[in-house]
Amino acid sequence: GRLTISLLSFWNLPTAAQIIIESVSFNTTEGRDALLLVHNATENILGYSWYKGERIENNQLIISFRVDNQVNITGPAHSSREIIYPNGTLLLQNATQNDTGYYTLLVTKNDLQRESATVQLLVYPPVTKPIIEANSTTVTELKDTAVLKCLTNDTDVSTRWLFNGQSLLLTERKTLSQDNRTLTIEPVRREDAGDYQCEVSNPGNSSLSDPLRLDVKCKRPLTCGLMLYLPGGFHYP
Repeated sequence: GRLTISLLSFWNLPTAAQIIIESVSFNTTEGRDALLLVHNATENILGYSWYKGERIENNQLIISFRVDNQVNITGPAHSSREIIYPNGTLLLQNATQNDTGYYTLLVTKNDLQRESATVQLLVYPPVTKPIIEANSTTVTELKDTAVLKCLTNDTDVSTRWLFNGQSLLLTERKTLSQDNRTLTIEPVRREDAGDYQCEVSNPGNSSLSDPLRLDVKCKRPLTCGLMLYLPGGFHYP
């Protein structure tokens, strides 16, 4: 079968992404280990060699392994963080952003025929925990506007909002700024009371803020908790 590589990135629990070489990139985060797993290599293997980059050049050799005598040899591109296993799998320890790039595996068979495959590794910086800032955490229904901001120093990250642990559903009253970092609720209603969080992420990892509790006061305290039946269903007075 076709030579394939899959990549594991692990911090807590490993999660695998099956990769068909030459066409798929893989994302990981600084500080994690990346495991380049070799699959579908045919029998009668003489040795495996890993190179930094898309081409097989001696000055870009990271490490090689000879199967018959179980010996590995490090090359000029070895950083002391790479380990090769007897099946050709390469472990890259404590990845840094400098490790971003292409990696090429050369498989040499006993009849000296060769197969090669290339994979791209993208290493992203870790995302720091964001903080939510609000214009007020206690607002009055049908009167006040709540403005919540997701504060982060990270760049090139995407932002999403959660309400009571679930993805926030936007409505005509709930809108986001162009960068998704500012949530505006205008006007506030009773059902908007609860816990708000924002999550920032890049392709390698994500981080969730602590919850911010929004309390909504009744506009008319005497009718608090009452509901009126009007055409179309129950409504707050």
